[in-house]
Amino acid sequence: MSEDILQIVDLVKEYPVHGARGKSAVAKAVSKVSFSLRRGETFSLVGESGCGKTTLGRCLVRGIDATSGQVYFCEEDGSRQDFLKVTGKQLKETRKGIQMIFQDPYASLNPRMTVYDIISEPLKANFDLKKSEIDERVMQMAQQTGLNLSYLNRYPHAFSGGQRQRIGIARALITRPKVIVCDEAVSALDVSIQAQIINLLKDLQQEYDITYLFISHDLSVVEHISDRIAVMYLGRIVEMAPTQQLFRTPRHPYTEALLSAVPKPDPDIKTQRKILQGEVPNPADPPSGCHFHPRCAYATELCRQSAPELQDIGGGHAVACHHIEQFQLQGIEDMTHDTQELNYISG
Repeated sequence: MSEDILQIVDLVKEYPVHGARGKSAVAKAVSKVSFSLRRGETFSLVGESGCGKTTLGRCLVRGIDATSGQVYFCEEDGSRQDFLKVTGKQLKETRKGIQMIFQDPYASLNPRMTVYDIISEPLKANFDLKKSEIDERVMQMAQQTGLNLSYLNRYPHAFSGGQRQRIGIARALITRPKVIVCDEAVSALDVSIQAQIINLLKDLQQEYDITYLFISHDLSVVEHISDRIAVMYLGRIVEMAPTQQLFRTPRHPYTEALLSAVPKPDPDIKTQRKILQGEVPNPADPPSGCHFHPRCAYATELCRQSAPELQDIGGGHAVACHHIEQFQLQGIEDMTHDTQELNYISG
């Protein structure tokens, strides 16, 4: 049985940029990204706004077309097919297995459709079912996602953000997919509602053996829900590791800076912020070599000239840095784990 369910290989997404005086350039939103998703795990993708997280997620579900690369769907017997190359009926069949929960629960639902129509639409588009079968599936999914059956004939404007996100989750799950891309699925919600949605996602994952790609910038949420984490910067993955290993011993300066910015709930804990200098570079005109070197306190001439490859340093931990051995992790464990772990209580 194949351990991986999705393999992403050298994925690239470029956008043309037209400047003044007829000059044109290419913005690399995603630049040769490679990783695998394992069956039943939650793999999180984190980084600053504009680093390419959402673009990557939309490429995986073919919401937008990737410029190049491969996305392999792996069957349990080890066979695989490139999802980016399938067309026609094969595309329709494969697409059932990968769905997306969108960031904005107010913009992702059609205001002219009832809750019933929203949830049932993927069934009508992908399956040849009788109305009684569709009704049964919709009611079952509504109940499992915490929606009252009396809500099914209402329109999205009648619901709060948390209820709308439950509708989006029900819509994503109705085809019984193997992989769900959660694009900032809780970032627009209040903290108490975030806890409810996160616990709901975890319960549904256990029941249906779903694999999540969880895109977020909230490291507190990511630490609670993830099995593994990848850190993106300007279209590239700079570090990837199991969750606890990444939080306890980050090995990339950018990860160090992100973790130092996580608020601590205990006022007696004193932390030392790692303040990054400058702004995120323009993806249409990125720095030479390592894209992070203009903001890195450890950069050398090698960093300015050569882009580091993502290399495995053991224990499932991979880092893209020329100076892994020289990178001093002064007080990282104290900085990241002298705080209580978040405890989410289902509502």
